Amino acid sequence: MNDLLPYIHQQLNDTLGSLLLFKPELCLSILFLLVLVTDLLFAKTSDWLCRAVACGGLLLVLVADWGQYPVLLHDAPLLFNGSLIVHHSAVVLKLIIDFISILILLYFPWDRNLHAHRKGLSDAYSIIIASVLGLHLMVMSATLLTMFLSVEMVSIASYLLVAYKSENGFSAEASLKYVLFGMAASAVMLYGISLFYGFTGTINLFDRYLIMRLRDVDATSMAFALILILAGIGFKLSFVPLHFWVPDVYQGAATPVTAYLSTLPKIAAFGLLINFLTPFTSPHWQALDFKLLLSVIGVVSLIAGNFAAVWQQNVKRLLAYSSIGHTGFALMAIVTFTAQGITALNFYLAVYSIASIGTLALATFFTNTTGAHTLEDYSGLGTRYPIASVCFVVLLISLTGLPVTAGFNAKLLVFSSVYSQYQQSHNLWLLLLLLTGAVTTVVALVYYIKVPLYLFLRKTDKSHETPHGQTFLIVLSVLAALFVLFFGVFPSYLAQWM
Repeated sequence: MNDLLPYIHQQLNDTLGSLLLFKPELCLSILFLLVLVTDLLFAKTSDWLCRAVACGGLLLVLVADWGQYPVLLHDAPLLFNGSLIVHHSAVVLKLIIDFISILILLYFPWDRNLHAHRKGLSDAYSIIIASVLGLHLMVMSATLLTMFLSVEMVSIASYLLVAYKSENGFSAEASLKYVLFGMAASAVMLYGISLFYGFTGTINLFDRYLIMRLRDVDATSMAFALILILAGIGFKLSFVPLHFWVPDVYQGAATPVTAYLSTLPKIAAFGLLINFLTPFTSPHWQALDFKLLLSVIGVVSLIAGNFAAVWQQNVKRLLAYSSIGHTGFALMAIVTFTAQGITALNFYLAVYSIASIGTLALATFFTNTTGAHTLEDYSGLGTRYPIASVCFVVLLISLTGLPVTAGFNAKLLVFSSVYSQYQQSHNLWLLLLLLTGAVTTVVALVYYIKVPLYLFLRKTDKSHETPHGQTFLIVLSVLAALFVLFFGVFPSYLAQWM
């Protein structure tokens, strides 16, 4: 018993010390319960009240995360006996997640289908708060177990959000596909984790002796286990060949849910991928060349996503395939395994998320006001709704990566990080990534330019009602357009915090 006392004392000290850096996540846990209680106590007015509580709580979480930024600028402490890690990139990604979550919460009630839902939206708000907690844990995960549990938290929340419109047949079909793909990915990831633990006797990726333990394991067996784990992460990133669920789910889900799926889980999954790859950047690791593997995945994702988008007529499907291409582009920054690459990745994710939410908000606006879903439906709307249409064009220019938008600077930072690494290593795969990224940017211009083509140059005989109560969607899109223009001209103001 006396031998256990020092151990218990050490664990208590570690837990108490960890709680100081775990305050944002504790706030999210309390906020989740608070939103549920608000829904129960104020049933008649619960929708707007739950949204107000959720947004206010997330602002406090944002402030708490911001408070960690200067503290963790050059430090990366492990929490709860090595289960979680808080480093600079994790804090930056948490700040992006918090901000995007607030925008999505505000965006949710403006979708006509969701607004008319018989259950209301209070349940959706509590689901989003729970998912934000899971997203935080994803970017902080330091063990394979916390990675799996946090991914499952986000996955379950995502399944519920996609199925929120379950009375719609297409939405129900999309949610079923998403659940089936998600269950398969989870099973594969868990099997990979069990193999990893069986081979090494640990699930802690930041164990100082991990690489030494891996030397005693058969290289092929370990590579197989790691690929299975990567597949589970890849489902959240939706890179090729784990992208098949994306078009149907993005199209079938309510548009605010599509905005959620295309941004928040991806941001967190990239943070998780950084933590997962960190031990394997060691020069002593030889069993699996992650740089080669991710380069191949990046090239294929860029090609498949962008070329498939060219043939799409449904706007949400077009944006779904383009998001696969954006995943491939973001992987270019990961492949460098450098601090410059991580900075470029964080900048890219911030800009992509804002532009993506802005475009989907405008898709919701046109659906609510005119019933438009396809490019053909957008014919002639540019002259009728000039502010919305101009913002749409600006945001699509940013997603393409053209001057003078933040999207151009984001892609430039990624290209610079890859080229810098190529100059040092002369790795031909990095050169291929650069060439593929440049070519697919031109391809992206081909399908993105179709939207303004239909908006301004095509004519229609259809008459449309004057929109009522759509002000927020216009305001959101205008702010998103101003964001990409401002940081297109002054990128350093954002890049210095990445």
